[in-house]
Amino acid sequence: MVKSYLRYEPALSFGVIASLEGNIAYDSSGKHLLTPALEKVGVWHVRQGICTKTLAPSTSSSRSGPSLAVTSIAPSPSSSSLVAVGYADGSIRIWDSEKGTCETTLNGHKGAVTVLRYNKPGALLASGSKDNDVILWDVVGETGLFRLRGHRDQVTDLVFLESTKKLVSSSKDKFLRVWDLETQHCMQIISGHHSEIWAMDADPEERYLVTGSADPEIRFYTIKHDSENTQAISNEKGAVIVNSGDMTSQNKWEVLKLFGEIKRQSKDRVATVRFDKSGSLLACQVAGKTVDIFHVLGDVLASRKAKRRLHRKKEKKSAKGALGTTESKEDTKHASEEDGNTPTVTVSDVFKHLQTVRAGKKICSISFSPITPKNSLATLALSLNNNLLEFYSIESSTTTKTLAIELQGHRSDVRSVTLSSDNTLLMSTSHNAVKIWNPSTGSCLRTIDSDYGLCGLIIPQNKYAFVGTKSGKIEVIDIGSGTCIDTLEAHGGPVRSIAALPNENGFVTGSADHDVKFWEYQIKQKPGQDSKNLVLSNARTLKMNDDVLVVVVSPDAKYIAVALLDCTVKVFFLDSFKFFLSLYGHKLPVLCMDVSSDGDLIVTGSADKNLKIWGLDFGDCHKSLFAHADSVMAVQFVRNTHYMFSVGKDRLVKYWDADKFELLLTLEGHHADVWGLAVSSRGDFLVTGSHDRSLRRWDRTEEPFFIEEEKEKRLEEMFEADIENAFENKHVPREELPEEGAVALAGKKTQETLSATDLILDALDVAEVELKRIAEHQEENTKGNVTEYQPNVIMRGLSPSNYVLHAFTNVHTNDLEQTLLALPFSDGLKLLSYFKDWTSNPDKVELVGRLATVLLQTHYNQLVTTPAARPVLTLLKDILYERVKECKDTLGFNLAAMDHLKQLMASRSDAPFRDAKAKLLEIRSQQSKRLEARTDTREEKRRKKKKKTSSDMHALTGF
Repeated sequence: MVKSYLRYEPALSFGVIASLEGNIAYDSSGKHLLTPALEKVGVWHVRQGICTKTLAPSTSSSRSGPSLAVTSIAPSPSSSSLVAVGYADGSIRIWDSEKGTCETTLNGHKGAVTVLRYNKPGALLASGSKDNDVILWDVVGETGLFRLRGHRDQVTDLVFLESTKKLVSSSKDKFLRVWDLETQHCMQIISGHHSEIWAMDADPEERYLVTGSADPEIRFYTIKHDSENTQAISNEKGAVIVNSGDMTSQNKWEVLKLFGEIKRQSKDRVATVRFDKSGSLLACQVAGKTVDIFHVLGDVLASRKAKRRLHRKKEKKSAKGALGTTESKEDTKHASEEDGNTPTVTVSDVFKHLQTVRAGKKICSISFSPITPKNSLATLALSLNNNLLEFYSIESSTTTKTLAIELQGHRSDVRSVTLSSDNTLLMSTSHNAVKIWNPSTGSCLRTIDSDYGLCGLIIPQNKYAFVGTKSGKIEVIDIGSGTCIDTLEAHGGPVRSIAALPNENGFVTGSADHDVKFWEYQIKQKPGQDSKNLVLSNARTLKMNDDVLVVVVSPDAKYIAVALLDCTVKVFFLDSFKFFLSLYGHKLPVLCMDVSSDGDLIVTGSADKNLKIWGLDFGDCHKSLFAHADSVMAVQFVRNTHYMFSVGKDRLVKYWDADKFELLLTLEGHHADVWGLAVSSRGDFLVTGSHDRSLRRWDRTEEPFFIEEEKEKRLEEMFEADIENAFENKHVPREELPEEGAVALAGKKTQETLSATDLILDALDVAEVELKRIAEHQEENTKGNVTEYQPNVIMRGLSPSNYVLHAFTNVHTNDLEQTLLALPFSDGLKLLSYFKDWTSNPDKVELVGRLATVLLQTHYNQLVTTPAARPVLTLLKDILYERVKECKDTLGFNLAAMDHLKQLMASRSDAPFRDAKAKLLEIRSQQSKRLEARTDTREEKRRKKKKKTSSDMHALTGF
């Protein structure tokens, strides 16, 4: 009989507050902060400081692992619950953050999504990617509209200009591009940056656009609106190329015009630039520890500041004139401006540096809260590269840190994980802290400051734990109080391994100082102390000839195995320290090992990527397995079995049968090297810790599986992963660089689109056969041979037309174009013949219109030259236009009725339809008045001080 095994599946992931790859963002209500947490999105309640929900893609819908890392987050401005999330595999998912469900998935990019931006109504979504393309998506219709090509490197940021129906994109190719969304072409290319452009943003009123790069200055552009653009001037390729050093006011086609530059204080490149919701503040985050906050002055304040600047220049000029100096060109210019009473407002007049926010670690991302607090100008959220969230209150003169979310994760990678004997507690160690977790819920119970922990052990009764550190110390931790009660100088080198002694109050430690030490612990009262505490003492020491990497004690307490830096494993009798076996064969040092519960097998994992299974009776190597693509970091048997788990630097967890020497399962999920592994005593779950700072629990299910089936599944996955490099694509010439402003289809070919095409082809074939059978049956009836017609069971009682239509219901809206592109012309012609019946259903008119448009665009030349297609096209021309017009009239009538209802409700109460813009303008005017009052006060003090100084000088000198 074929042996079956029980499957392990990912159950829980915890420990990550904010990962490095993606950006953080407030939802539109301002109550929750959305953070990337590897493949998940965490929804944090800002006031409570807890994660209320996680948005995680199901493992059944797509494969887990690094390809699913969240790279971009954009909340919808029209809904407080909808949020668009971009992933490293190029997919975009629209989530409902309240329900925690994925509403739709959009596939179009071939590289990681780097930026997502909604337009103000929230109906359109623009996405940029590492594949250098920009795609515009219809969020309501759940489909891609078009793809914009032209950038030569990855797209870094996108901005919608609502007033002009334009889209601005920035890229690492050092160019800004302005796209006209109506004509779908690039209308302006802006050069002038000397390095990659990393971020940009426009203020809510669309007056200014700011860009940040690795240049030592921030660049500002003024935005022209349609009312100012009357004539189009373009080059031969249809794009206006504007050099920042040579911009003229004569070119009215320019949407963006250089306004000026502001020198930055930091030498690090700009990572993010963002305006707050009111547009009164601008934050410039660099790829370091600082965020510069600028105050955006209004037109009145900016012109007043410009006048004061010119007045000061005039005073200096008059002072220079008294000394007989000549005028400079700039002074002449400003003088002429002043004479005409029209001072030129410069960028320094509008954008005033307010203050600098300094964080303790490198900042990954920032986000302004859409809610403006009463006692401050704004609230700014920061995500740091050490798995930490910080919130700052921005005031006119100071910046205050109001909240930090840090307890739910380690500041650095997880170096070891240890389960208690009853599996109720989990201990993890990192470079500066030890955390105690509840493995069933993933909640952090205790956080204890410690040295760099490399290994750990929880003793029975779960009252105390021991941690071996990099400095050679052993820390004794009281789990109940969450404190370190004692620290012993145990070794002269890092304590790399710790192992419990079975049925004894003791444990063994191995260190780089060549010693293996045996320790005993007792709970007794020390002199001068009131309470009883755990007391640790060294019982015996075993000297080795090289650095000790791993120590393991057999479950029957008969042997102790010691792995050394010389790539060998020495086995000794535990009671007498007498040498028993030497296991050699690894080419690189052994990093982990374990002994089975019955004491028959010992498995060793090495930096040479291999697992070796040895017999502990004679020390013979049963099998050497090439286990991982990188170093094997941990290995452990499941209790009372010869099944074992191994983890490695290749990010994988693998499940093995040590008797059959077979790989049973490969568990993907971690995004970086896996350092630690702990299997429960019952074998019902295991926990792994990784360099990505996450802890993951994998549960054993009741689902059985067989080795041969898993082998076939792995081969199928390899085939599917290689589908883009299949034989037919290998000889296709590589795609050349796109033309300036080229437009292409938004979707991409995937396994789902190919499967959908196969289903439609099958449905067309079945329907064609059924139509022939119906025609033959009717012919027989006309001849007098009346028989009962037996319909095809496969069609489930549907007519041939409805059966084909049913095949399209399983095709995702976004995949429709790519699915139809794979259809041969002959099948496309068959499909056109069914459109007449489908248009009779008003609900399907939109689908028929889309299908007809794609088929006509794809097969236009063949349809024109094929006589058999003319009757079908003529029929469709008469019917389709009429049906679409009917639907359009219905929609127009409904919109007019809703508008009338809105007016009726507005006449009774304007509360549901109050314009939010007025509120924003009110907030902004209040902030401007506040700052204006402070500015006037400072100026008045400065003027009085200057006047007093001059009067004192006059009194002293008489001049």
